[in-house]
Amino acid sequence: PPRRRVTTCQKCIRTGDIENVGKTARHLTFFEMLGNFSFGDYFKHEAIAWSWEFLTKVLGLEEDRLYPSIYGEDDEAFDIWTKEVGVPAERITRFYRDPETGECDNFWEHGAGPCGPCSEIYYDRFMEVWNNVFTQFEGDGKGGYTELSQKNIDTGMGLERLAVVMQDVDSVFDIDTMKAIRDRVCELSGKKYE
Repeated sequence: PPRRRVTTCQKCIRTGDIENVGKTARHLTFFEMLGNFSFGDYFKHEAIAWSWEFLTKVLGLEEDRLYPSIYGEDDEAFDIWTKEVGVPAERITRFYRDPETGECDNFWEHGAGPCGPCSEIYYDRFMEVWNNVFTQFEGDGKGGYTELSQKNIDTGMGLERLAVVMQDVDSVFDIDTMKAIRDRVCELSGKKYE
């Protein structure tokens, strides 16, 4: 990459879990993912602290409405959340691998290649607004992991999900940009939403 630190706004098409579109209040076929990346520069301490600072200080979200989660075996992330950031231990959820499938919501991997544990931040326990991915392993795709010599950060914060929280609406379909489209469709069709 051109820099060791990068921020992005990625236009994304939902693929892996497209069956959730229309069933939940937070899944869209097209969405924008805000991210920050570190390529061998900062790691867990900074990524966790900065995500918390952005949500609570910059955006002004109430700390007691934010609930971090961690990969079950990531005691380092747990200690950062509790001892450095100051989140009470009872507000942090540990997610472990499914013993039958080996899958885990808080361990990011797609076959062989760089992978690692995650620490998500949920608003009011139900909606993920931020995901810190700590790319610290090279996975062989068969359950074997070796430590990377250069650890990386890959975070994601869904713009539309964040808008739900900031605009205090019930779903991604009620945020200002989506509502404008919906209102125009209603006008053209002569139908009232709901």
